[in-house]
Amino acid sequence: MALTRPIGQRIVIGLFGALLFGLAGVLPLRAAERLEVQLEGMVIPVWIRELVDLGRPGGSSSSELITWLNLLDADSRFDLFELLQASLLTDQSMARQMLRSWAGRQLLDAVSDLVRVDADSSGIVLFNTLELLLNSQSEVTALDLLEELPAENVRLDLDALLQVASRWRRQLQQQQQLVLALGSFPATQVPVLQELSGQEVFAAGPEFKPLPVAHRTKPLQLEVWRPPDGTPLRSSWVVLMPGLGGSQDHFRWLALSLQRKGWPVVVLEHPGSDARAVHALLKGQRLAPGAEVLPDRLADLQAVLQAREQGTLVLPGQKLVLMGHSLGALTALLAAGITPEPGLYTRCRKALDDLPLTNLSRLLQCQLVDVQMPKLQSIPQLEAIVALNSFGSLLWPRHGAVPLSVPVLLTGGTLDLITPPLSEQLDLLLAISPHPASRVVLVEGASHFSPVRVEGQMGEDRGDDLFQLGEELVGRQPLAVQRLLAVEIQIFLQQVEAGEALEGSTHQQVGDLRLHRLDRNAAERLRESQ
Repeated sequence: MALTRPIGQRIVIGLFGALLFGLAGVLPLRAAERLEVQLEGMVIPVWIRELVDLGRPGGSSSSELITWLNLLDADSRFDLFELLQASLLTDQSMARQMLRSWAGRQLLDAVSDLVRVDADSSGIVLFNTLELLLNSQSEVTALDLLEELPAENVRLDLDALLQVASRWRRQLQQQQQLVLALGSFPATQVPVLQELSGQEVFAAGPEFKPLPVAHRTKPLQLEVWRPPDGTPLRSSWVVLMPGLGGSQDHFRWLALSLQRKGWPVVVLEHPGSDARAVHALLKGQRLAPGAEVLPDRLADLQAVLQAREQGTLVLPGQKLVLMGHSLGALTALLAAGITPEPGLYTRCRKALDDLPLTNLSRLLQCQLVDVQMPKLQSIPQLEAIVALNSFGSLLWPRHGAVPLSVPVLLTGGTLDLITPPLSEQLDLLLAISPHPASRVVLVEGASHFSPVRVEGQMGEDRGDDLFQLGEELVGRQPLAVQRLLAVEIQIFLQQVEAGEALEGSTHQQVGDLRLHRLDRNAAERLRESQ
């Protein structure tokens, strides 16, 4: 039975290949004898030995496998064999740590519901086979796994996979509808902002301050950005927290832009979930960090606040602004005293069954089920929260249910599939108690990593930055996106300081980029239109 190419065959072959032969680079499968494909009540047998022979360069087969494969068009057959021959794992140490991480185990478990290796539904056989292969070779392909999985049968439930694919397709269609809806708004032409040079960034560099803390063996290393002499000081100071695997280097552009406008800024580095932790992961020296680092991140923040209260950290400003990217944004929200709504375990069971590849933040949200969160002290001086590429759709699923009294700026990009704006930033704004100054800022063409400034974006060599991000990850014009975000953050903080409400939504065309500043009413209309 041949499926139509546009929505059937390509999706089935693409997802079949991704799940069987390399989901996220670490999720293959297969058996020693036979693969059974279950589709619309039929069970189609495929002998693995023949598939391996056919998949090797120059291979051939004379069996009925050719008949089944001929039901696919030429492009789909090419895709399938390309996936079979592709490298799944190319770094032994990092691959092991990824497989052993909480997120890796959840994905393996979800794949095992769709692909059954004999009677095993836990993913243990897949995991153990990968480990054995990595003991003897530095690179693992799908065909290697086909030959090595110790089983008689592998059953692929393509019916269930198609249901998952249908849900993915609906989610992607909603993302596309959001882009179309945003594109329909008339936009005001705004002059393009100029970028700061690398020399200016260096000349106005920060003060580096060690801060001993009780919960860590070494002092925290703070970057303190003090406004230049003669700059009118603001009434608030800022704590800026990078995301998972992020570093202080990645957000100096933002600290500098705020410093120049009179805001003192402290940029945190969170040991165990910073760039050094990612480097250790790449070397196979530690597991991939996840939501289990949140208690330490919150303790880092509390230590900074306590140091300022006790006079160890001297900075001007009466009020506090918490600012963070991705996991740093979630840290800020949790530090404000809001806790996940009851029922997270039940919500996560359904979310993980769907293999959340169009919203990877759900893996981190669901890990909170197993994380013992500390009881946090209130922050009476908290004035506002700025959350870049934030998330929380599973933590706070109901509109208006989050009792947060301070205004929030949420930012996102239409190319973000880690924290997609429709289900994360827009829904999070609607979940938080209404505030007249709260808003969402969306940039068309921006991604999850657009706020992360890495080596090479200023025109110099790529250097040694671990975030070697290509255009497919960082999105369009990251420096221009960062300029827009810097201005939007300054506008938000100025209005909060002045006690001003956001008066309606704004849509801007800045060069080739379109920016949308949305109030709660506009966010609700957009959400309801999807």
